[in-house]
Amino acid sequence: MKPGGIFDPESLSQEIRALEEKTGQPEFWKQREKAEVTLSQLKGMKRRYEPWSSLKKDFSELKELYQLALLEKDQSLEGEIEKSLKELEQRFSELNLRDILGGEHDSADAFLTIHSGAGGTESCDWVSMLLRMYSHWIENHGYHADIIDLLEAEGGIKSVTLEVKGECAYGFLKAEIGIHRLVRISPFDASRRRHTSFASVSCLPVLDETIEVEIKPEELRIDTYRSAGAGGQHVNKTDSAVRITHLPTGIVVQCQNERSQYQNKSVAMKVLKSRLYDHYRREKDKEKEKLEGEKKEIAFGSQIRSYVFQPYTLVKDHRTKHESGNIQAVMDGDLDPFIENYLKLLAQDRKAWR
Repeated sequence: MKPGGIFDPESLSQEIRALEEKTGQPEFWKQREKAEVTLSQLKGMKRRYEPWSSLKKDFSELKELYQLALLEKDQSLEGEIEKSLKELEQRFSELNLRDILGGEHDSADAFLTIHSGAGGTESCDWVSMLLRMYSHWIENHGYHADIIDLLEAEGGIKSVTLEVKGECAYGFLKAEIGIHRLVRISPFDASRRRHTSFASVSCLPVLDETIEVEIKPEELRIDTYRSAGAGGQHVNKTDSAVRITHLPTGIVVQCQNERSQYQNKSVAMKVLKSRLYDHYRREKDKEKEKLEGEKKEIAFGSQIRSYVFQPYTLVKDHRTKHESGNIQAVMDGDLDPFIENYLKLLAQDRKAWR
């Protein structure tokens, strides 16, 4: 990597070779946890480098085919070359977008949380709709998600937290942080009036073992309770759900999805670690945020997008001004244009502040 998060395939290739040499050393497995982290990093680097290497190889082969067609004045290959070139351009665009993700934790898995806002039943139904939308997006990208906490309510879901596993899950989903606004004719209103509902989306990286966050046992209050969520009869008959309160900050996390109290506590501690890391980072960055002022539009609590079902259909991102009239496609997980435009805007902002 070059300074500032600019992607350099040759530099990454050198880093891969250096790590491969390191894994071959006899003392490598003496510290097993660190070794596993290193192997995970190596795997991630290869996943990032190999598509670029493959793209370069395919482009060279296409260039040779084009030169051969010119030499032999063979026009029969024109259609095939044009099709292949468009495919390479699409692959380049997708890879280039991934490499905009130069943040410290952009390659990490993510904790995605959706909370209902004011509006009672309407907002709880809106959370259910957003959960479905993100579930489709996750599936479309070959990612995997586990629900680690779910609080149901009349008409839908009060709040839900997912652990999303996949390359750059956090890097992409951080684009969704903020308030999502829904305007529609309410299916719960007998008078068929138009209602506005709100839900907040937050996203945190799942931190690996190399990131240290001090959590003192005496600063924690751990409560157990009976799970009200899915998971079979076992979770509903025992106090397996866990709620952890970090007393100095007041941060509360909970997990009820796993079958055992031990598993739920382990997952809850992972979430707490990420939330504390984010809390301390925000405290540290307060002065910087003051300097950047309103230019930094990713703060949790800012309204980022409106979804209008009536009297017209439109999804509009208030940060990038990107719009889509195909609201059904968006609700079926077609979020990439919105995410891509936001990440490009973020990259422009980073350049402007260098």
